[in-house]
Amino acid sequence: MAFSDPRAIPGPPEVRRLLQESPTRLFLLQSVLSTFGDRFLLLAAGIWVRVLTGSNAEAGLTFFFLLLPSIVVSPLAGLLADRVRRKPLLIACQAAVAATVLLLVLVHGRQQVWLIWLVMVAYGSIGTVISAAKSALLVTIVDGELLGEANGFLNTMAEGLRLLTPLIGAGLFAVAGGPVVAELDAATYLIAMGALVWLRVSEPAPTRSGQRWLAEVTGGFRHLWSVPALRQILLALVPVVAVIGFLETAFFAVVTDGLHRPATFVGVLISVQGIGAVAGGLSAAPIMRRLSETRLTALGILTIAIGSAICVVPAYVQGVAPMVVVVVAAVVVGAGLPWMIVGADTLLQRRTPLSLQGRVNAAFGLLFGGFQTASIGLGALLIGAFGYVPSLLAMGVVGVSVAGYLLSRPKLEFVIEAGGLQGS
Repeated sequence: MAFSDPRAIPGPPEVRRLLQESPTRLFLLQSVLSTFGDRFLLLAAGIWVRVLTGSNAEAGLTFFFLLLPSIVVSPLAGLLADRVRRKPLLIACQAAVAATVLLLVLVHGRQQVWLIWLVMVAYGSIGTVISAAKSALLVTIVDGELLGEANGFLNTMAEGLRLLTPLIGAGLFAVAGGPVVAELDAATYLIAMGALVWLRVSEPAPTRSGQRWLAEVTGGFRHLWSVPALRQILLALVPVVAVIGFLETAFFAVVTDGLHRPATFVGVLISVQGIGAVAGGLSAAPIMRRLSETRLTALGILTIAIGSAICVVPAYVQGVAPMVVVVVAAVVVGAGLPWMIVGADTLLQRRTPLSLQGRVNAAFGLLFGGFQTASIGLGALLIGAFGYVPSLLAMGVVGVSVAGYLLSRPKLEFVIEAGGLQGS
């Protein structure tokens, strides 16, 4: 559908401008499709291994094999995304994902569980390249002043899908089995690939810096540290991400030990957190226009900290009120997450030259994912030893401190003005 008149598109003026252009619509469509396929396949893969082996530990290894490549291949993935044109790279990667996922139709019993894990390793490896290339191509397609709207839209869609895909993935697996889930995921990638083939975008030819290979690979990390605004965000997010993984275990402890509810009630909290995340994604760009990228990130961190801290209420108050408080806290945490992510992602994109977009995205993803994974393990140990209250309060203290640090810094990022992006 073509929108010749931007007023025909519902929503704020900036969103209408974003969706008016056909290349932008096609890019966002293929992003949402591939995210949809990712979400329901990954859940179904874990369930599949659990059904085949009867082991929770082996089911957990499925996600380990998915995450492992992001740590190992991120720097190389970012370099690849900067060395070649991003659109052909994305088309090739999406075709490779579709072909790789179809290997799962060969899984018929416990003897082929290794194949599921092998597919997860390949899925994670190719997905790391896709993430770096997508971020770089987005900067090429979308006007700089609309990057906030684009990131907010993608985050909103991702969180909205998180509300639906667990039911779709688990339900489809229960009804049709793992091979059908794999085939559907492959289909989403093939459709997304078709949208990219149809996409018309003029990409500048990749340039090489002439540096040695090691300097090229580490270029993303060095850029993050050399730009003051990015260094501020990095120094803020590292301690936050180092404790944010505590929530993965804390929610279970709050439900079972604090509210004295069955562990399945965690599903309710995750759902209401998703509702908050959708609201946060929709409001991220408008708030960022009034404040700035850094201040939106700080607001997100502060909101997550407050929501985490008030989850300690069930440890001291009994009755219905604590449940209401925890549900509200889950919504608050959910709203804060996209504010933090959209603010940081947009700042990275706006303060990074096109030739470094892939490596900076990969470097940031590696740091973010590495610290978050470590914090999940540490949180499980700490909550097992000391209960959930100290961990949640620690998240609150760290978050408030970091938000205060960011809010006290001078504005170093680009500011959006009527004439476009200006350096402050």
